[in-house]
Amino acid sequence: MIDRYATKEMSKIWSEENRLDVMLKVELAVCEAWAKLGEIPLDALDDILKKASVSARRVAEIEAETHHDVIAFVSAVAETIGENGRFVHLGLTSSDVLDTASSVMLRQSLALIGSGLSDLRRAVLDKALENKYLPCIGRTHGIHAEPMTLGLKFLNWAAELDRDIARLGLAESQIAVGKISGAVGTYAMCPPEIERIVCEKLALSLPDVANQILQRDRHANVLNALALLGCGLERMATEIRHLQRTEVAEVFEPFAKKQKGSSAMPHKRNPIKCERVCGMARLLRGYAATAMENVALWHERDISHSSTERVIWPDSFSIAHFMLKDMKTIVDGLVINKENIQKNLDLTGGLIYSQRVLLHLVDKLKLPRETAYAIVQSNAMRATDGEGNFFDLLKSDERLRSLIDEAELRSLFNVDFYTKRVDYIFKNFE
Repeated sequence: MIDRYATKEMSKIWSEENRLDVMLKVELAVCEAWAKLGEIPLDALDDILKKASVSARRVAEIEAETHHDVIAFVSAVAETIGENGRFVHLGLTSSDVLDTASSVMLRQSLALIGSGLSDLRRAVLDKALENKYLPCIGRTHGIHAEPMTLGLKFLNWAAELDRDIARLGLAESQIAVGKISGAVGTYAMCPPEIERIVCEKLALSLPDVANQILQRDRHANVLNALALLGCGLERMATEIRHLQRTEVAEVFEPFAKKQKGSSAMPHKRNPIKCERVCGMARLLRGYAATAMENVALWHERDISHSSTERVIWPDSFSIAHFMLKDMKTIVDGLVINKENIQKNLDLTGGLIYSQRVLLHLVDKLKLPRETAYAIVQSNAMRATDGEGNFFDLLKSDERLRSLIDEAELRSLFNVDFYTKRVDYIFKNFE
């Protein structure tokens, strides 16, 4: 990941130093398991545990000659130990170490994402509670529909974040799995007891069935969960972008004191953070597609997945973590223009109450639905065309004069009617 979008916490997890350190932990856990089974002398194990270390520089030097990353790693570790280095990697194949270490790193990354996700959820829910009863216009197809509350928008986001938390939890349970079963997964060179001891030490589950690798549907599920998280963050960002448009001006992402919006136009206050979130969501979806391409490998394994995973795993987690931090900053610093929210509620001159008028004519006044619809729609279109106020047009419509008086008609133009069950929706969320 380029420095611009990397976070310190996620970069540390996916650093070469941490990767090699986790691989070393796997190798040492295997040595301890062999010692428990009596295959490595205890004094040799003590020697291994005291001396074993790994240098990224030395691994790179050996790999330049061997063109094999795990052989380079094992050789570099063995050099630091000496004679007892021969016990390192006993009975293993490369994927035993790589896949088990990757599971540890993926779990570490998911924990970091989970923490950021929880922080964002709290921020969104705080905004929902703050604006629980603030009426605003709801829109469908980009057009004014009926009143709702701003709090309900935020609550809807919080509910989706809860589903993200659940999806990522499931993905973590499926990826927190180790694999120490040797070439093609037969346990021929290392018994299942080795795998059990190692996985227990690393807090990983045992695989049900694996071949030479852990099957990549597990990893694809992780990337898909991240991509869906990105989709949800993009939905939030897109809504804020629309609400920040000059013609709407209801909600604005934060704008720093010395921030500038345009190199040419000093008046600009652009939603750049939200736009950045939307762009990053596209990357996550692309990485998820690559992860799904990695599922179908030749026979018991090939390495066509390996090169892509070196990119898509660290980049996906870095992007997702950056997006969560960005979105938390956006939500915390949102500027809400209540005057413009009310102005937009009133913008159509009452057209947003058309359904209530329609249903009143049908349910209370017993008009045929088609007749009632024609009356309401014709006056709505006239109001849209600038012929007058919707309420006034209805009031003066000859077809309604004998059916409904002004006070009864006026009672239908009441925003509180649309927010009366907000408490129920919030309680249902809990």
